[in-house]
Amino acid sequence: MRIAIIGAGAAGCFAAANIPSPEAHEIIIFEKTGKSLQKVKVSGGGRCNVTHACYDVPTLIEKYPRGKQLLRKTLYQFGPHEIIGWFADRGVEIKEESDGRMFPVTDSSQTIIDCLLSDLQRNKINIRYHQSVEKIEKMEDHFLIRFANKTSYEADKILIATGGYPKPEQYNWLIELGHHIESPVPSLFTFNLPQHPITTLMGVVVPDALVKVSGTKIKERGPLLITHWGLSGPVVLRTSAWAARELNRSDYQFAILINWLGEISENDLREQFKQIRQSQGKQTVGQKNPFLLPKRFWEYLLNRNQINEEVRWGDMSASDQNKLIGSLVQDRYEIKGKTTFKEEFVTCGGICLPEVDPQTMESRIVPGLYFAGEILDVDGITGGFNFQHSWASGFIAAQNLV
Repeated sequence: MRIAIIGAGAAGCFAAANIPSPEAHEIIIFEKTGKSLQKVKVSGGGRCNVTHACYDVPTLIEKYPRGKQLLRKTLYQFGPHEIIGWFADRGVEIKEESDGRMFPVTDSSQTIIDCLLSDLQRNKINIRYHQSVEKIEKMEDHFLIRFANKTSYEADKILIATGGYPKPEQYNWLIELGHHIESPVPSLFTFNLPQHPITTLMGVVVPDALVKVSGTKIKERGPLLITHWGLSGPVVLRTSAWAARELNRSDYQFAILINWLGEISENDLREQFKQIRQSQGKQTVGQKNPFLLPKRFWEYLLNRNQINEEVRWGDMSASDQNKLIGSLVQDRYEIKGKTTFKEEFVTCGGICLPEVDPQTMESRIVPGLYFAGEILDVDGITGGFNFQHSWASGFIAAQNLV
């Protein structure tokens, strides 16, 4: 059997590595760029966030803004336990970090890449680079794949694992086969604050912030990173995933409210202020930061609210207290645009899920055509969830291709 896999990313390479009896088939991966596994290489800051230590499937599924219906079938077949075991069988140990993210113990994505490529080499699976698909024609009992360089390939089965595309027209060759697309928009992006004073704090991390998109019920909690262009970090990326379509409709002009102390309420904070004024009233507000916020950030809040750092807690005016409480629990920022990173681009949108059988990953429109990974309308928040979907869908497709 001639099997063509379109895309040498996580889903495509993992599928190729898991096709039963590979020696009995001709298996070729076609990749439009000159490199394979590029997202694997850059993910997790070059460490590769392989999966997440969430082994209860119903809980795991809640980490995906889109795709739950398909994931209910795929993640029971191949979840975090299975991918950890798969790598362990090949001598790659995966470790869990305090926030549940999982990485190779080497802290290097190259370990994951080498493991996958080693399996492909052992199974004599070739990757052909610079092969951009222009059209797939369904013949009577096989497919004809036409490439941009005017070459072609005849295949009995095809697995589409190209990842997501940012532009709707890039899906045309799949639409021509009869499939429908959920319009692609970016997911997992950072929030821009052009020329805002907070950007002078670039590099500062506030460890436990609650971010809410104004006018919606969308909110997330976690570490927030201040950058030279705005706001980033896990809490911002997760918020962007849940709000991907809403923020796209607003052309990325929107407001967020930040509670810099997690989920503490204004009333509870007022009570804390009373206790601080009683117990530490003689200390200056500049010297005594009772909320364990980064020093530079605390100074920024005081300066922004025009509160003298030399004033004592016991002498702070009611007006200054109200301003500081408001800044701590409901700080408003007007976002003007987003920043996405090309190598780690994640798409909300893709192949409509009712058109794919989640038990096999085969198209319900075109028999013999399969899908895996981000080309499907499935995306997770940051933390290893998108790779988990790629491994699961790639593995299932591999088992059913032959």
